[in-house]
Order: sequence, then structure tokens, then C-alpha cells
Amino acid sequence: MLSVIALAQRIESGASTPSSLVDQCAEVIAQCEDGIGAFTVQDLDRARDQAAHAQGPLRGLPVGVKDIYDTADLPTGYGSPIYKGHQPASDAAIVSLLKRAGCVVAGKTVTTEFAHATPGKTRNPHHTAHTPGGSSSGSAAAVAAGMLPLAIGSQTAGSVIRPAAFCGVAGFKPSFKLLPTVGMKCFSWSLDTAGLFAASVADAAYAASAITQRDLRVDQGAASAPSIAVVRTHNWDHASDAMKEAVETAARTAERRGARIRELVLPSIFEEADEAHSIIQFYESAQALAFEYDRHRDRLSPALREALDQAAMVSPDAYDAARRTSHRARQALNELNDFDVLLTPSAPGAAPAGLASTGWPIFNRLWTLLGNPSVNVPGLMDDAQLPLGVQIVGRFGRDRSVLEAGHFLEDALRRR
Repeated sequence: MLSVIALAQRIESGASTPSSLVDQCAEVIAQCEDGIGAFTVQDLDRARDQAAHAQGPLRGLPVGVKDIYDTADLPTGYGSPIYKGHQPASDAAIVSLLKRAGCVVAGKTVTTEFAHATPGKTRNPHHTAHTPGGSSSGSAAAVAAGMLPLAIGSQTAGSVIRPAAFCGVAGFKPSFKLLPTVGMKCFSWSLDTAGLFAASVADAAYAASAITQRDLRVDQGAASAPSIAVVRTHNWDHASDAMKEAVETAARTAERRGARIRELVLPSIFEEADEAHSIIQFYESAQALAFEYDRHRDRLSPALREALDQAAMVSPDAYDAARRTSHRARQALNELNDFDVLLTPSAPGAAPAGLASTGWPIFNRLWTLLGNPSVNVPGLMDDAQLPLGVQIVGRFGRDRSVLEAGHFLEDALRRR
């Protein structure tokens, strides 16, 4: 895989040129794309031209943009035939921020239909008979296959952390609203969160720092050992044996490197909040996709039609009650002390076989609802040599602490 930090340093030192980075990515794309299917459209010639004039900390680095973000220079189809050939007039805010930081857009990456459940064409680079996850499937796979050093995705339930786990890369879902969603096709305005994919946690942190102009880098010194609370949640029984062992391995490895490990049982309000997520997502998706449902219902996938049919039955009272539950859960989490971050599965297990499903966000949706920053930490594998990701979750607004803890754990797993 390609390291954001290493490539940026090569550009800074003069060992590489921005245009040569595009050429390097283009070569790998030519070799891998037919088997992986990460892109809806590529624009490598334009990227090469723009790289020659790029400035900023990410100067000349090719980036993949999930095809739910508007791009003025490339079509944006939102994963739906309704928008085939659709050409926005402007870039989404995060695309503009990437360009300001020096990135060049190599192409649009595959998303599921409206970032919901119906899979696209993308395959898992570790085993092409397995799902790469969703909805940010193309972004995660492109980074995992070494086609790009950086890609952006989004998460409404688990669509950054889960595909990152399945594809064996770092996926960073920041605190809610840290990255702008203006110009992103909305599915649920209370949940939709922009996120990043990179080869390592440090790479994701470097990119996030460059985009946001915040002090988020974690590559400039040894990270201090964090206090980690292992959280199995009420969904623990849905984790595979391999995933359970991965979490235990991560905890033991971190402890040997000096981390303080404790067990944490979440109060029942968090189980209620987990259920509230679906209510909020259903209610808001019915309104966010009202145009498509009313005017193009026959062009929606059967799965999305059925979901929106059900969503229309969620009452305003149920929605308001779910929002109150989520607020109480946020308060409850803030009142829990004696830990820096939480450790929990990124997914029920490794990427499932087959391409008909993108997996289950059961270990992600609670943290998306609460708006907490989280990062998938790669480095573990199951017996079939498929990646197993573990998830570090932090307190709202403490994104650097999450990235530091993720970097600490990733380094510990690498050295074990």
C-alpha cells in the first residue's frame, strides 16, 4: 500500500515529482482495476496536469472521491441509474478542501446505491470472492490495492470503519461535523459523516490534519500509552470467534506496551440508543430521498424501495423519541470516566464470502449515532488470511486522542 506520509516526504525532498506519483498510481490502477472494480470513472490525465501545479502538504497526491460527493469536473451518479451522467456544477466542500491541501482527484470510487445497502461492482483486494464492505467500497478497496494513497468515504451506520476493516486499511470516522458534508448526497442528516481511508492510522491522521488545518498528526513522536476500556457491548455475541480473539489480542498487546486496560460494561441506555439509530436513519432517509421515491421509485433497487416503504411508516413521535434517546446516551457516555478510548470490534468478523451483501454495521452504528470519533486499526488476520479490524472509539471532539491511541495500537500490533 502507498503511504501518504512517505509520498509527501518524497515530494518535499525532491525525490519524486507530483506528476510521477500520478504515473505510479496509474500503473497500479491499470494492473488491478479490472479485477477490483474500485472506480466509476478515472481522470488520470487531468490529475497529472493538475499535479504539476499543486501546492500544499498533500501536493500532488492522487485521491479517490466516493461517488456520492459532487465533483465539478467528473460525473456524480450516487450509485444510482437515476443519476447516470449527472454532472454537478460545483465540488463538494471536502473535495475543495482536498484540492486546497494539494490533492489531485484521480477518479470517483464506487458507492452502494445512495450509500445504502445495494452493492456495487467492487471486490475485496485480499480475496476477490469476498465483499469489500460498503457503502464506501471503492474507496477502501482502492487504498488496499495500492491504487491510491488516500480516498474519502462516508458513514451513516458503518460505511467507513467496516470496509476499512474488511480491506485491511485504516479508516477514520471523525467527530460528527469535523469534516463538511456540504455537496454530499444526503441519506440521513443527523448521521452522515465524512471519513478517510489510508494505509495506516498515521497516514489518515496526516491527511486529516492537512484537510482540516488542525493539529491531528501522530507521526512526529512516540505516542504515549493510553488508558483503554474494552467494550463488548450488548452485541458481543454477534462477533465471530476470530473477531473476539482479535479484540483480546489487541488488548493484551497494548497492555504489554504499557497501556492501561480495563473492562467496561455500558449502561442499558446504549442498547436503547443502538435501536434508536435505525429509527432516525429510516425517518430521515424517507425525506432525504423523497424526490427519488416520488418520481423514480421504479428505478430504485428492490432493497431500497422496501426500506423507504418501511421508512414512511416511522412517525414523527417515534423519531423525536429516538432523538431524545440519543441525547441521553451522549450524556451518559460523557459521564463515564477512567479511560481515554474504547476498544471494540470494527465488524462481526472478516469480510463475508460473496458480493450480494456488504456486511453488517452492528458494531459501528452506535458510535455513528453518538457522533464519536473512531478509527479502524488494521494489522490482524484470521486463519484464512483475511483482515480483522479492531475499532478505537473516543470522546466527542477528541479526535487527536483517538488517532494517537489508534497509532499506538497499530504500532504495537506491528511489533508483536
